[in-house]
Amino acid sequence: MTTIWAFIIVLGVLVMVHELGHFFAARSVGVRVDRFSIGFPPRFITITSVPNGFECRLFFYRRDQEGKVGWGPVKSWLIKNPGQKGSGTEYCLAIIPLGGYVKMAGMIDESLDGTIEFKPDELMSKPVWAQVWVMSAGIIMNILLAFFIFTGVAWNHGTPIASNEPVIHTLVDGMPAKSEGLLPGDRIVSINKVSISTWSELSQTIHAIPNTPITLTFQRDGIEYQKSLTTNFQVQPINGRLDTLGAIGISPKITYQPIGFLEAARMGAVSTIGGFGLIVLSIKMLISGEASFSDLGGPILIAQIAGKAARAGWRSLLIFMAFLSCNLALLNFLPIPGLDGGHVFIILAESLLRRKFTIKTRMVIQQIGMALLLLLMVTVMINDIVRLFTN
Repeated sequence: MTTIWAFIIVLGVLVMVHELGHFFAARSVGVRVDRFSIGFPPRFITITSVPNGFECRLFFYRRDQEGKVGWGPVKSWLIKNPGQKGSGTEYCLAIIPLGGYVKMAGMIDESLDGTIEFKPDELMSKPVWAQVWVMSAGIIMNILLAFFIFTGVAWNHGTPIASNEPVIHTLVDGMPAKSEGLLPGDRIVSINKVSISTWSELSQTIHAIPNTPITLTFQRDGIEYQKSLTTNFQVQPINGRLDTLGAIGISPKITYQPIGFLEAARMGAVSTIGGFGLIVLSIKMLISGEASFSDLGGPILIAQIAGKAARAGWRSLLIFMAFLSCNLALLNFLPIPGLDGGHVFIILAESLLRRKFTIKTRMVIQQIGMALLLLLMVTVMINDIVRLFTN
């Protein structure tokens, strides 16, 4: 249950923030918004801004006039608000909770609606800067969300300071140290008969020997014990490349020193840039072949990680959300048709060429982009399913 609600909260917040960016940016330059949707069709609940109020509709299976069962409105009602002009925008909560979209007038998007009349309130009738602003706003909002989360967490908790005493504070489930019976409070005194006096020495020694049998000497209640175990491994980015480090699943005591808002903001900016750096490194590794496309994950993997983060506490869940926000921002920035970056690329290309692409050309470009995105979605879903059943 924790996994489900954590997934809904994380994805819901990220999608809401991203789409609100497009929504408010469109409104700021006078572009008509036909639909603001959280989730993908079919629709479940809609609220439409109409003159003098809001028209609400609930959708479910029902029989039509011909007796056929289909998905459609089963109940509607009006919330009155006298004097309201009514923008005509439909605010929608849809069934499939894997994204969302803002349907703007005069834009060829995922719906592949090619009805463009170049009216004053349509996106393609606006100047280039306004079009770029509208299509970039979702990315900007995700960057700001990551920054604010990282900053808020740093300001609330302070800066972490790890103890340099070689004393175990926490252990990781399924890792060698816990499996072999080590406990919090145990002091490591030597590894393979080499004396250990600080946590730095302990880390350096273990990191250098992944997947290696070792003899660990530790003190517990003033008595020395020995354990023979084999180190595990973890992959971490080192100087722009991934390196395999030894690990046994232990960590030192960490205390948090209070900091001011400016220092928290600095840490938030550094963490946000670091989040983008990890994603760029991942893409680089995929292109170079150092990583496989089988490593990619989709909704199931996101849900699993969100569940683990939630069980570790709100701080872990927020940090995961911030990192995922960086991921969403960078991926949407890629110049791939169907993504925000693809729309910006087309807008800028038209500006440089000093001519508009035909509606047919835009439709073809969008269809190619949607095919590529669909292929990516199928790939990550297959990876998720394989990973789920093979643990």
